[in-house]
Amino acid sequence: MNADAAKPGGKPPLDLSSRGVGLLSSHTEVAKAAEALLRRRFTFAEADQAEVLVALGGDGFMLHTLHEMLDGNRPCVPVFGMNRGTVGFLMNEWRIDRLPDRIEEAKAIRVAPLEMRATTVAGNSFTHAAINEVSLLRETRQTAKIEIAVNGRVALPELACDGVLVATPAGSTAYNLSARGPILPLQARMLALTPISPFRPRRWSGAILPDDTAVSLTILEAHNRPVSAVADQTEVRDVAKVEIRLDRDRSLTLLFDPEHALDERIAMEQFAT
Repeated sequence: MNADAAKPGGKPPLDLSSRGVGLLSSHTEVAKAAEALLRRRFTFAEADQAEVLVALGGDGFMLHTLHEMLDGNRPCVPVFGMNRGTVGFLMNEWRIDRLPDRIEEAKAIRVAPLEMRATTVAGNSFTHAAINEVSLLRETRQTAKIEIAVNGRVALPELACDGVLVATPAGSTAYNLSARGPILPLQARMLALTPISPFRPRRWSGAILPDDTAVSLTILEAHNRPVSAVADQTEVRDVAKVEIRLDRDRSLTLLFDPEHALDERIAMEQFAT
């Protein structure tokens, strides 16, 4: 018997599988309960064959779902998220009513990830994508010392700090904002370069760069002052050099209720108190 089938005497589930809509949820109890409720109301396509995905969880699960697409582990399709997590900045409001119409009427927002190429002190190379930000963080009690180059030109010979990050507009309201970086409108073709607890130069607050800029971060005294590099949720430890650029060839599509779209929410964050 189909797991989505209605109970005897009940209303049969509305078929969303014929529209190519699939369903994913995080492993939390709240998200799984929401999934069970939706599956009693609708039938869904297999997630790996879907043309649109409904994702239930928080921002972390949305990032995980998008990274599965970037890594080739899942087809790259638009994602309509509903918040069954904590913050849910990348998600729509959780509600079950009018779900087919909401998906049909959703506003599509395209985001391009950053590409991080990290070379370790041992000479190993790693390439990872980041939708929100690439951050460099000191691994010990000693401050990190980092040389910053922009398009091959050294812009800051030495930044003594806890770390530094490069954020996309979509990620500018996440870690970047907590580090006192600027909020970037989603339509802005810009990247935020933001120091984390800078010690020297103390008054340097970062930079806003065109999104076709290549940023190169070289770790000074890397053996004595180890630094890790993190692309969203993926960490590479003991890096010697990190190169970051926007990868326009692998853009992703998020779907939002028009009255609650990501671009407007990012803009309104500038007025948050």
